[in-house]
Amino acid sequence: FPILPAISDKRGFMATVAQAGMPAGTSAGPPAARKLSLSWLGVVPFFLFAILFLVAPTLYLVIGAFQDPAGNFTFANMIGLFQPQIMAAYWISIRVSLASAALGALIGFFLAYAIVHGNLPRWVRPTVSTFSGVASNFAGIPLAFAFLATLGRLGLVTVFLNEAFGVNIYRLGFNLLSFWGLTITYLYFQIPLMVLIIAPALDGLKKEWREAASILGASRWQYWRMVALPVLFPSLLGCFLLLFANAFGAVATAYALTGSSLNIVPILLYAQIRGDVLYNPHLGYALAVGMILITGCSNVLYIWLRSRAERWLK
Repeated sequence: FPILPAISDKRGFMATVAQAGMPAGTSAGPPAARKLSLSWLGVVPFFLFAILFLVAPTLYLVIGAFQDPAGNFTFANMIGLFQPQIMAAYWISIRVSLASAALGALIGFFLAYAIVHGNLPRWVRPTVSTFSGVASNFAGIPLAFAFLATLGRLGLVTVFLNEAFGVNIYRLGFNLLSFWGLTITYLYFQIPLMVLIIAPALDGLKKEWREAASILGASRWQYWRMVALPVLFPSLLGCFLLLFANAFGAVATAYALTGSSLNIVPILLYAQIRGDVLYNPHLGYALAVGMILITGCSNVLYIWLRSRAERWLK
């Protein structure tokens, strides 16, 4: 069998080539220069946008928070955050964010469950998803004007309830320019955002899990308590944290709706940077750094919880 030595030699050559890290069929020579993939050009605008409008402003705020008007290093601005007025503003902002995040997460979860697992007509889900995509980004002055025109003292709903049923919601204690008024306004974009981010998690609940629980004799409540909710818990908690950060950083809506009648951090920050009476830009930078720390912690926890939830939903 004269061909065996040739096969043996070929196998030995292949092994030598593999050990040398060279592909078979190539000759030894100078290594070829690696070409830069053109795919990187697609992400250049993203990195450029992030550096110009996220990284650079954040660094500017952090540096300014530790400087006095003369540019000297100081801790006075950070110490100033513990003033009673500023601490009260942070507390009100946290309360508004917690209330809107909790209500938004609760209502949004049931709405998302209805369109995902509620056996509704096919056209309902794309319609609700499209509206949620638009409403979750509808904020600022237009949103404030919409609620003033709807629930203000002369708003459409206010006048209708008063003329049709004799119910004056403002005499009953409701005030749009208050804690609960701002919370209800925030729900307009909190609920749709919850629908968008929790719907994929609900899609990940496998039918086999429900069928297995039914075969083993579990009731509907037992299935949700022992199977579905433990799987969805990281996603639900992560969504709550994301809604909290979203509400805590909202500036334009709160300023346009309440003005200076509600002392929350975004309005106080605006007064420190652009105001005439409380003008202290570097204290405003410190207020912004405090907001960045709170929202940053919420977003980091959200990312960590989302990674844990994806393990179950794959």
